[in-house]
Amino acid sequence: MSPLFLLTTVIVFLGFSSFGHPTKRREDKTKCPHVRAIRNFDLHELLGSWFVVQYYASSEEALSYGCMRPVFSVSPDRLQVSMNFTYTFTDDPASELLYGNITWEIPEPNRPSHWVHAEDTYEGVYNTYVLDSDYKSWALLLHCAEKSKSPRYLSSFIMSRQPILASNVVTYLREKLPRYDIDLAYMFPMVQTNCSVGNRQPGLDRDTVRNILKQSRKHPMKL
Repeated sequence: MSPLFLLTTVIVFLGFSSFGHPTKRREDKTKCPHVRAIRNFDLHELLGSWFVVQYYASSEEALSYGCMRPVFSVSPDRLQVSMNFTYTFTDDPASELLYGNITWEIPEPNRPSHWVHAEDTYEGVYNTYVLDSDYKSWALLLHCAEKSKSPRYLSSFIMSRQPILASNVVTYLREKLPRYDIDLAYMFPMVQTNCSVGNRQPGLDRDTVRNILKQSRKHPMKL
């Protein structure tokens, strides 16, 4: 076999190999990923009370919150979803139970599993997707925010109707998240014990603790 023939064969082979395996397009980390939201979603079945049993936020390398318990409702006359929720800060010695609220618009009535934040206080586009749910026991939410000239912000909740969710279900739901660039090493279990309003250490003044901590505090759904 002549060297020229051998060289030609190698070049042709490499050409077909490159054609059959195109280079993967580099993902734009400033934009939200393409999300496969749940199909045939029944929003009204999701309403009511939940416990967040696992939590992820791309801006955090340790869990900052505990006792997060959302309650979902819908507006009777608008395409809106509201979430009222309680939470604590994990390093608050007073374990003060705090309250939050957030409201989403449903931009496409035929796709009720995709919500967009309605408040003007949030910069840029802030999307929420219901990735999966059986309604009666568990649900998986993904949040993604796009801010100008900044990497996107991702967060996710694994929610349960009870304070504890079976480990096999947690594993099943966690496995859905890496495709959206979520690092499971930072998807943390959330404590749902000792969450009563009166759960405080004796001798701590609530106002004093609040003044010490408020400078570093932020709403768990706020960027």
